[in-house]
Amino acid sequence: MRVRSWRRSWQERSKMERIDLYSRFTNSCVPWLFALCWQAAPFQSDIRHAPVPLTLGVALLLVSLVQCLLSNRNVSASYEHYLTGSVFPQRRLLAPVTLLVVAVGLLAALVAVDGVHGAGLLLMTLNAPMALVITRVLLVPVRRFLIESLCLTALITSALAAAGVRGGTLAGVVACSLFGCVLVLISVRPSVWSMSVMWQAEQARDIQARLAVAEERLRFGRDMHDVLGRNLAVIALKSELAVELAQRGRPEAVDQMVEVQRIARASQQEVRDVVRGYREADLSTELAGARGVLSAAGIDCAVTGDSGEHLPAPVQSALGWVVREAATNVLRHGDPRHCAIRVRVTADAVTLQVENDGATAATAGATASDGPGSGLAGLRERLGALDGSLEAGPAKGGGLFRLTATIPLGDRDWPKAESGRPGRPGANGPLRAAGPLGANGPLRASGAGGALGAEGLRPGTVVAPGVMVGPGPGLVEGRR
Repeated sequence: MRVRSWRRSWQERSKMERIDLYSRFTNSCVPWLFALCWQAAPFQSDIRHAPVPLTLGVALLLVSLVQCLLSNRNVSASYEHYLTGSVFPQRRLLAPVTLLVVAVGLLAALVAVDGVHGAGLLLMTLNAPMALVITRVLLVPVRRFLIESLCLTALITSALAAAGVRGGTLAGVVACSLFGCVLVLISVRPSVWSMSVMWQAEQARDIQARLAVAEERLRFGRDMHDVLGRNLAVIALKSELAVELAQRGRPEAVDQMVEVQRIARASQQEVRDVVRGYREADLSTELAGARGVLSAAGIDCAVTGDSGEHLPAPVQSALGWVVREAATNVLRHGDPRHCAIRVRVTADAVTLQVENDGATAATAGATASDGPGSGLAGLRERLGALDGSLEAGPAKGGGLFRLTATIPLGDRDWPKAESGRPGRPGANGPLRAAGPLGANGPLRASGAGGALGAEGLRPGTVVAPGVMVGPGPGLVEGRR
């Protein structure tokens, strides 16, 4: 499952990196596109073919190209500033601002010598601020960017008005200058904002997967605590009791140590059961666990139908194993995106169906190759003990794989659920110590309520003739 989750995470991250690279490449190409189109196009007819206008026009084109180089150099830093909040070196803006002032001065000089007119002037005005504002739009809030755009428009307009631009052409300069800034605002910033949202979603998915792993560790820790906590407490109490009895020369000390040995062996077996996963599976727990694990792996999992809580314990256990194995197969085989788990209970039978997409041609072969006692073969053995059946294979419709488990109910005498597991003294009833403890009755460990002393027993409880539980840890001698 770890390999599967890692592969899916790598694929998703690879897609994100490709999208991020495409966005950066696009924003790097935009100023070059504008410079070559808007700055070079006027040379054909709008710039007067004379030495001075052509020289000024070429100088303005070269300045624009250098601005493009500086803009490309600042794209990565501006992206990191917007996406991660890293500090953008403000000294990097010194050269672009200087070149912008030079470009505006060259444009004003070109107008002053009557070197450009009409649409050519407006195109060159559009291009003048592009290289700088593509970087600046990612460094400041929208409101501040709009204020700076108005100031930049006022600067360009004032320079060209001083050079002799009047009337409708001057109004066009105002509109073109402001339009260029707004165009960058509504094109560059939303694309980078989309990138930030996608990266945050990717990070949230990684966090969700880590939380699922942490939750599973906590569940395992709780199981270990449930198995060992009370047993170790009882072992400590009985060992102390055996020491007290042995010091008094009482034969009951042997019985207490025999009981300690029995509990220790039972605890050892239960630890093995927990580690190997041989504890009885619960259907509702396994359904919730499968949904959580599949969702953490990026698979949309829907659980519908009956929760199965009222089913007999053997049926719940068998179906719980089916859910666990099916979820494992969904993660291991194919490339699923959606998984549906349905539980249907009738008076005669209970049916569990697991269906997922993304099945490949190798899926059926991989599931069929499981040896005896493992995989689908092991599930068939479990279901066969309850007269149940298991069907697994490709479903009608491309890329679907369906697993169906059916267990008949009928009028059968199902065994009742055990009130307590072997080796779990005190879990669901009184803890009875082996061996004679006198007329004081059995040794009892209270499972809930009241202040408990000496590892789970109430202070004052007589555990053997002349021996009682003290108010703190340990045993004290009572009146004989």
